[in-house]
Amino acid sequence: MQREELVKALSPDTDPAPYFDLADKVRRETVGDGVHLRGLVEFSNYCSRRCYYCGIRAGNPKVRRYRLTPEEILACARTAVQLNYKTVVMQSGEDPYLSARSLAAIVERVKTETGLAITLSVGEHSAEDYRMLRAAGADRFLLRFETSDRKLFTMLKPDSDYDNRFRCLAWLKDAGFQVGSGVMAGLPGQSLESLADDLLLFKRLDLDMVGIGPFIANPDTPLAGAVSGTLDAALRMVALTRILTKNAHIPATTAMGSIDPQGRQKALRCGANVLMPNISPTEHRVDYSLYPGKICTGEAPEQCAGCVDAMLGALGRERAEGFGHSMKTV
Repeated sequence: MQREELVKALSPDTDPAPYFDLADKVRRETVGDGVHLRGLVEFSNYCSRRCYYCGIRAGNPKVRRYRLTPEEILACARTAVQLNYKTVVMQSGEDPYLSARSLAAIVERVKTETGLAITLSVGEHSAEDYRMLRAAGADRFLLRFETSDRKLFTMLKPDSDYDNRFRCLAWLKDAGFQVGSGVMAGLPGQSLESLADDLLLFKRLDLDMVGIGPFIANPDTPLAGAVSGTLDAALRMVALTRILTKNAHIPATTAMGSIDPQGRQKALRCGANVLMPNISPTEHRVDYSLYPGKICTGEAPEQCAGCVDAMLGALGRERAEGFGHSMKTV
Protein backbone atom coordinates (compact mmCIF):
# COMPACT_ATOMS: atom_id res chain seq x y z
CA MET A 1 0.00 0.00 0.00
CA GLN A 2 1.26 3.45 -0.92
CA ARG A 3 0.96 6.58 1.22
CA GLU A 4 -2.13 7.84 -0.62
CA GLU A 5 -3.88 4.49 -0.13
CA LEU A 6 -3.05 4.52 3.56
CA VAL A 7 -4.37 8.06 4.01
CA LYS A 8 -7.63 7.00 2.38
CA ALA A 9 -7.88 3.88 4.55
CA LEU A 10 -7.33 6.00 7.68
CA SER A 11 -10.03 8.51 6.77
CA PRO A 12 -13.22 8.35 8.88
CA ASP A 13 -15.12 8.65 5.59
CA THR A 14 -13.81 5.26 4.42
CA ASP A 15 -15.50 2.05 5.53
CA PRO A 16 -12.87 0.20 7.62
CA ALA A 17 -14.56 -3.22 7.41
CA PRO A 18 -12.62 -4.49 4.35
CA TYR A 19 -9.32 -3.54 5.98
CA PHE A 20 -10.32 -5.17 9.26
CA ASP A 21 -11.29 -8.37 7.44
CA LEU A 22 -8.07 -8.43 5.42
CA ALA A 23 -5.96 -7.78 8.53
CA ASP A 24 -7.66 -10.65 10.35
CA LYS A 25 -6.95 -12.93 7.38
CA VAL A 26 -3.29 -11.87 7.23
CA ARG A 27 -2.98 -12.36 10.99
CA ARG A 28 -4.40 -15.87 10.76
CA GLU A 29 -2.09 -16.81 7.89
CA THR A 30 1.12 -15.31 9.32
CA VAL A 31 0.97 -15.67 13.10
CA GLY A 32 -1.99 -18.00 13.63
CA ASP A 33 -4.96 -17.98 16.00
CA GLY A 34 -2.95 -18.18 19.21
CA VAL A 35 -2.72 -15.08 21.41
CA HIS A 36 0.52 -14.52 23.33
CA LEU A 37 0.08 -13.43 26.95
CA ARG A 38 2.84 -11.27 28.36
CA GLY A 39 2.75 -10.39 32.07
CA LEU A 40 3.29 -6.66 32.61
CA VAL A 41 5.33 -5.42 35.58
CA GLU A 42 5.30 -1.62 35.99
CA PHE A 43 8.23 -1.48 38.37
CA SER A 44 8.90 2.27 38.70
CA ASN A 45 6.88 5.39 37.96
CA TYR A 46 9.78 7.78 38.49
CA CYS A 47 10.63 9.54 35.23
CA SER A 48 13.12 12.23 34.27
CA ARG A 49 11.23 13.20 31.08
CA ARG A 50 8.53 15.84 30.73
CA CYS A 51 6.52 14.41 27.83
CA TYR A 52 3.38 16.52 27.46
CA TYR A 53 0.97 13.57 27.20
CA CYS A 54 2.18 11.40 30.08
CA GLY A 55 0.79 11.33 33.60
CA ILE A 56 4.04 10.17 35.23
CA ARG A 57 6.06 12.97 33.64
CA ALA A 58 8.67 14.68 35.80
CA GLY A 59 7.22 17.66 37.59
CA ASN A 60 3.72 16.25 38.09
CA PRO A 61 3.21 16.72 41.86
CA LYS A 62 0.02 14.64 41.92
CA VAL A 63 1.81 11.35 41.26
CA ARG A 64 2.56 9.13 44.24
CA ARG A 65 5.95 7.79 43.23
CA TYR A 66 7.08 4.22 43.86
CA ARG A 67 9.88 1.88 42.89
CA LEU A 68 9.69 -1.91 43.29
CA THR A 69 12.61 -3.70 44.90
CA PRO A 70 14.43 -6.46 42.99
CA GLU A 71 12.70 -9.00 45.24
CA GLU A 72 9.28 -7.55 44.41
CA ILE A 73 10.05 -7.66 40.69
CA LEU A 74 11.18 -11.26 41.03
CA ALA A 75 7.97 -12.10 42.90
CA CYS A 76 5.96 -10.69 39.99
CA ALA A 77 7.97 -12.82 37.57
CA ARG A 78 7.22 -15.90 39.67
CA THR A 79 3.53 -14.99 39.45
CA ALA A 80 3.88 -14.98 35.65
CA VAL A 81 5.26 -18.52 35.80
CA GLN A 82 2.38 -19.65 38.02
CA LEU A 83 -0.14 -18.18 35.57
CA ASN A 84 1.63 -19.90 32.67
CA TYR A 85 2.67 -16.68 30.98
CA LYS A 86 5.83 -17.16 28.95
CA THR A 87 7.02 -13.54 28.94
CA VAL A 88 7.44 -10.83 31.54
CA VAL A 89 7.42 -7.20 30.36
CA MET A 90 9.43 -4.99 32.72
CA GLN A 91 8.33 -1.39 32.18
CA SER A 92 9.19 1.86 33.94
CA GLY A 93 9.61 5.56 33.45
CA GLU A 94 13.10 6.77 32.61
CA ASP A 95 14.20 6.43 36.21
CA PRO A 96 17.67 7.96 36.79
CA TYR A 97 18.08 5.99 40.03
CA LEU A 98 18.15 2.69 38.13
CA SER A 99 21.41 2.31 36.23
CA ALA A 100 21.78 -0.13 33.38
CA ARG A 101 24.07 -2.21 35.60
CA SER A 102 21.45 -2.51 38.35
CA LEU A 103 18.77 -3.33 35.77
CA ALA A 104 21.04 -5.96 34.25
CA ALA A 105 21.45 -7.61 37.66
CA ILE A 106 17.65 -7.82 38.03
CA VAL A 107 17.24 -9.14 34.49
CA GLU A 108 19.85 -11.84 35.13
CA ARG A 109 18.05 -12.98 38.29
CA VAL A 110 14.67 -13.10 36.57
CA LYS A 111 16.07 -15.05 33.64
CA THR A 112 18.05 -17.48 35.81
CA GLU A 113 15.30 -18.14 38.33
CA THR A 114 12.25 -18.26 36.03
CA GLY A 115 13.42 -18.95 32.47
CA LEU A 116 10.87 -16.44 31.17
CA ALA A 117 11.34 -14.43 28.02
CA ILE A 118 12.04 -10.84 29.10
CA THR A 119 10.90 -7.65 27.40
CA LEU A 120 12.28 -4.36 28.70
CA SER A 121 10.62 -0.97 28.26
CA VAL A 122 12.89 1.45 30.12
CA GLY A 123 13.60 4.21 27.62
CA GLU A 124 16.76 5.62 26.11
CA HIS A 125 20.22 4.35 27.07
CA SER A 126 23.63 4.14 25.44
CA ALA A 127 24.60 1.45 22.94
CA GLU A 128 26.88 -0.03 25.61
CA ASP A 129 24.03 -0.17 28.13
CA TYR A 130 21.79 -1.96 25.63
CA ARG A 131 24.51 -4.55 24.99
CA MET A 132 24.84 -5.08 28.76
CA LEU A 133 21.09 -5.61 29.17
CA ARG A 134 21.00 -8.02 26.26
CA ALA A 135 23.94 -9.99 27.66
CA ALA A 136 22.15 -10.20 31.01
CA GLY A 137 19.30 -12.11 29.39
CA ALA A 138 16.75 -9.58 28.13
CA ASP A 139 15.27 -10.81 24.84
CA ARG A 140 13.18 -7.88 23.65
CA PHE A 141 13.02 -4.14 24.03
CA LEU A 142 10.08 -1.81 23.48
CA LEU A 143 10.90 1.83 22.64
CA ARG A 144 7.99 3.68 21.10
CA PHE A 145 8.70 6.73 18.97
CA GLU A 146 5.05 7.90 19.35
CA THR A 147 5.07 9.82 16.05
CA SER A 148 7.31 9.97 12.98
CA ASP A 149 6.47 13.67 12.56
CA ARG A 150 9.57 15.53 13.76
CA LYS A 151 7.70 18.76 14.54
CA LEU A 152 4.98 16.96 16.48
CA PHE A 153 7.56 14.83 18.31
CA THR A 154 9.42 17.95 19.42
CA MET A 155 6.21 19.55 20.65
CA LEU A 156 5.15 16.44 22.60
CA LYS A 157 8.59 15.55 23.96
CA PRO A 158 10.37 18.88 24.56
CA ASP A 159 13.33 17.37 26.39
CA SER A 160 13.87 14.47 23.99
CA ASP A 161 15.86 14.30 20.76
CA TYR A 162 14.08 12.94 17.69
CA ASP A 163 17.25 11.64 16.04
CA ASN A 164 18.49 9.97 19.20
CA ARG A 165 15.23 8.08 19.51
CA PHE A 166 15.87 6.39 16.20
CA ARG A 167 19.56 5.94 16.99
CA CYS A 168 18.47 3.99 20.05
CA LEU A 169 16.25 1.75 17.94
CA ALA A 170 19.24 1.00 15.69
CA TRP A 171 21.47 0.33 18.72
CA LEU A 172 18.88 -2.08 20.11
CA LYS A 173 18.83 -4.03 16.86
CA ASP A 174 22.64 -4.07 16.77
CA ALA A 175 22.69 -5.40 20.34
CA GLY A 176 20.62 -8.39 19.26
CA PHE A 177 17.26 -7.43 20.74
CA GLN A 178 13.93 -8.22 19.21
CA VAL A 179 12.81 -4.62 18.80
CA GLY A 180 9.37 -3.15 19.34
CA SER A 181 8.13 0.38 18.81
CA GLY A 182 4.85 2.13 18.22
CA VAL A 183 2.77 5.28 18.23
CA MET A 184 -0.33 6.95 19.58
CA ALA A 185 -3.27 7.64 17.28
CA GLY A 186 -5.25 10.85 17.68
CA LEU A 187 -2.53 13.14 19.03
CA PRO A 188 -3.27 16.87 18.93
CA GLY A 189 -2.02 18.22 15.61
CA GLN A 190 -1.60 14.75 14.08
CA SER A 191 -2.72 14.41 10.45
CA LEU A 192 -3.76 11.35 8.48
CA GLU A 193 -0.63 11.84 6.40
CA SER A 194 1.46 11.69 9.58
CA LEU A 195 -0.19 8.42 10.60
CA ALA A 196 0.42 7.02 7.13
CA ASP A 197 4.10 7.92 7.51
CA ASP A 198 4.12 6.08 10.85
CA LEU A 199 2.83 2.97 9.13
CA LEU A 200 5.41 3.12 6.37
CA LEU A 201 8.14 3.61 8.96
CA PHE A 202 7.02 0.48 10.82
CA LYS A 203 7.64 -1.44 7.62
CA ARG A 204 11.00 0.20 6.89
CA LEU A 205 12.25 -0.47 10.43
CA ASP A 206 11.21 -4.13 10.06
CA LEU A 207 10.01 -4.15 13.66
CA ASP A 208 9.45 -7.39 15.56
CA MET A 209 6.64 -5.83 17.61
CA VAL A 210 4.39 -2.81 17.02
CA GLY A 211 2.21 -1.26 19.72
CA ILE A 212 -0.55 1.24 18.95
CA GLY A 213 -2.92 2.94 21.33
CA PRO A 214 -5.29 5.88 21.26
CA PHE A 215 -4.10 9.17 22.73
CA ILE A 216 -6.02 9.75 25.96
CA ALA A 217 -5.77 13.28 27.38
CA ASN A 218 -4.53 13.37 30.97
CA PRO A 219 -5.86 16.26 33.11
CA ASP A 220 -2.55 16.48 34.99
CA THR A 221 -0.46 17.23 31.89
CA PRO A 222 0.02 20.20 29.52
CA LEU A 223 -2.42 18.47 27.13
CA ALA A 224 -5.27 18.56 29.63
CA GLY A 225 -8.44 19.43 27.78
CA ALA A 226 -7.18 18.20 24.41
CA VAL A 227 -9.53 16.01 22.38
CA SER A 228 -8.64 12.36 22.89
CA GLY A 229 -8.12 9.92 20.05
CA THR A 230 -10.79 7.47 18.98
CA LEU A 231 -10.85 3.70 19.07
CA ASP A 232 -11.73 3.71 15.37
CA ALA A 233 -8.48 5.47 14.47
CA ALA A 234 -6.43 3.12 16.64
CA LEU A 235 -8.11 0.05 15.15
CA ARG A 236 -7.47 1.27 11.61
CA MET A 237 -3.81 1.67 12.54
CA VAL A 238 -3.68 -1.85 13.97
CA ALA A 239 -5.28 -3.34 10.87
CA LEU A 240 -3.02 -1.48 8.45
CA THR A 241 0.03 -2.35 10.55
CA ARG A 242 -0.87 -6.02 10.25
CA ILE A 243 -1.38 -5.74 6.49
CA LEU A 244 1.93 -3.92 6.00
CA THR A 245 4.19 -5.77 8.46
CA LYS A 246 2.64 -9.24 8.00
CA ASN A 247 4.09 -11.15 10.96
CA ALA A 248 5.02 -8.52 13.55
CA HIS A 249 3.57 -9.13 17.00
CA ILE A 250 0.84 -6.56 17.69
CA PRO A 251 -0.81 -6.14 21.11
CA ALA A 252 -4.41 -5.31 21.81
CA THR A 253 -3.41 -2.50 24.17
CA THR A 254 -4.83 -1.66 27.57
CA ALA A 255 -5.53 1.88 26.35
CA MET A 256 -7.99 0.46 23.80
CA GLY A 257 -9.82 -1.38 26.56
CA SER A 258 -9.80 1.78 28.65
CA ILE A 259 -11.82 3.83 26.13
CA ASP A 260 -14.14 0.98 25.07
CA PRO A 261 -15.12 -2.10 27.12
CA GLN A 262 -14.71 -4.16 23.94
CA GLY A 263 -11.62 -2.32 22.71
CA ARG A 264 -9.14 -5.16 23.13
CA GLN A 265 -11.54 -7.70 21.65
CA LYS A 266 -12.06 -5.49 18.62
CA ALA A 267 -8.30 -5.16 18.18
CA LEU A 268 -7.89 -8.93 18.30
CA ARG A 269 -10.45 -9.18 15.50
CA CYS A 270 -8.54 -6.82 13.22
CA GLY A 271 -4.96 -7.96 13.42
CA ALA A 272 -3.71 -8.03 17.03
CA ASN A 273 -2.26 -11.22 18.52
CA VAL A 274 -0.86 -10.21 21.94
CA LEU A 275 -2.36 -9.30 25.32
CA MET A 276 -0.43 -7.93 28.29
CA PRO A 277 -2.28 -8.67 31.54
CA ASN A 278 -0.98 -6.67 34.48
CA ILE A 279 0.89 -8.62 37.17
CA SER A 280 2.22 -5.60 39.07
CA PRO A 281 1.40 -5.36 42.79
CA THR A 282 -2.20 -4.14 42.97
CA GLU A 283 -1.41 -1.39 45.48
CA HIS A 284 0.82 0.40 42.95
CA ARG A 285 -1.12 0.03 39.72
CA VAL A 286 -3.22 3.16 40.13
CA ASP A 287 0.02 5.14 40.53
CA TYR A 288 1.29 4.13 37.08
CA SER A 289 -1.14 6.69 35.72
CA LEU A 290 -0.06 7.34 32.14
CA TYR A 291 -3.65 8.32 31.31
CA PRO A 292 -6.97 8.48 33.19
CA GLY A 293 -9.50 5.66 33.27
CA LYS A 294 -6.95 2.87 32.96
CA ILE A 295 -8.56 -0.55 33.36
CA CYS A 296 -7.37 -3.51 35.43
CA THR A 297 -5.93 -1.48 38.32
CA GLY A 298 -7.79 -3.27 41.11
CA GLU A 299 -7.81 -6.92 40.08
CA ALA A 300 -5.38 -9.52 41.38
CA PRO A 301 -3.19 -11.16 38.71
CA GLU A 302 -5.22 -14.36 38.99
CA GLN A 303 -8.40 -12.44 38.24
CA CYS A 304 -6.82 -10.82 35.18
CA ALA A 305 -5.72 -14.23 33.93
CA GLY A 306 -9.25 -15.59 34.26
CA CYS A 307 -10.69 -12.56 32.51
CA VAL A 308 -8.25 -12.91 29.63
CA ASP A 309 -8.95 -16.62 29.19
CA ALA A 310 -12.69 -15.91 29.14
CA MET A 311 -12.13 -13.17 26.56
CA LEU A 312 -10.18 -15.50 24.31
CA GLY A 313 -12.77 -18.24 24.66
CA ALA A 314 -15.56 -15.88 23.62
CA LEU A 315 -13.54 -14.93 20.54
CA GLY A 316 -12.82 -18.52 19.58
CA ARG A 317 -9.12 -17.95 20.22
CA GLU A 318 -6.71 -19.56 22.66
CA ARG A 319 -3.39 -18.95 24.35
CA ALA A 320 -0.48 -19.33 21.99
CA GLU A 321 2.16 -21.96 22.69
CA GLY A 322 5.79 -21.10 23.28
CA PHE A 323 7.56 -17.87 24.18
CA GLY A 324 6.23 -15.80 21.31
CA HIS A 325 9.61 -14.73 20.01
CA SER A 326 9.91 -12.73 16.81
CA MET A 327 8.42 -14.28 13.70
CA LYS A 328 10.95 -12.40 11.58
CA THR A 329 13.51 -15.16 12.02
CA VAL A 330 11.11 -18.04 11.33
